[in-house]
Amino acid sequence: MCSTLRLDQTGKQGRLRRKVKTVGLQLAAPLAVLAVVSFAAGGANAAHRHAFARGGLAGKIQYCQDCHGLRGQGFRGYYPIPRLAGQQPQYFENQLQAFTEGRRPHPIMSVVAHTLSPATRAALAAHFASLNPPPIGGGPRRLVEAGRAIFQNGVPDENIAACAACHGPNAQGHGQIPRLAGQLYPYVVKALTNWSKERGRNPAISDTSAIMSPVAHSLNRSQAKAVAAYVSTLR
Repeated sequence: MCSTLRLDQTGKQGRLRRKVKTVGLQLAAPLAVLAVVSFAAGGANAAHRHAFARGGLAGKIQYCQDCHGLRGQGFRGYYPIPRLAGQQPQYFENQLQAFTEGRRPHPIMSVVAHTLSPATRAALAAHFASLNPPPIGGGPRRLVEAGRAIFQNGVPDENIAACAACHGPNAQGHGQIPRLAGQLYPYVVKALTNWSKERGRNPAISDTSAIMSPVAHSLNRSQAKAVAAYVSTLR
């Protein structure tokens, strides 16, 4: 009886240790990413300014490519990094200004944007606007048709406007309205579902993102995912 009880307790302890180990492994990747981001944020000012001081425009393009991809296609990982390729230059420059003005806070981009002159911002915008690699994809295919319907026609019964009315029928955007075609699925989902936390954060400065705020808030998470899946497939 005692022997059986000891074996049972040993088995429970073994299962507990395995469960703790599994949870630890599941948490390891996110914690590692957070550690890197925290380190980057803490030392960003000096490090980024030093990196951007070298190599002229070519060096700055290379620096952007380190995160956003060699062809500006973006990065689909634990923390999605947006596609810059084909982006509207005016929107591109406006977002860099938004980082410097605190309208769009970001631990790294806010520092990077501060290092750029208006001429360099314009040159970077022109460079990435000229690129057009294939979209990375990765969105759920089953959501694409529903996303197409919302993008092109909206949802009149729910007072949801058609995305195409502003972003264009092919999601190319224009002026300060961004291109969405080919944008990463998880990045679009994150932007639509966290709009008020990411954009227009400095109320003292007018922000064109205010136009998008009611639209983003009108979409539920399923609809946001559908729109994101659709635009992620577009060239």
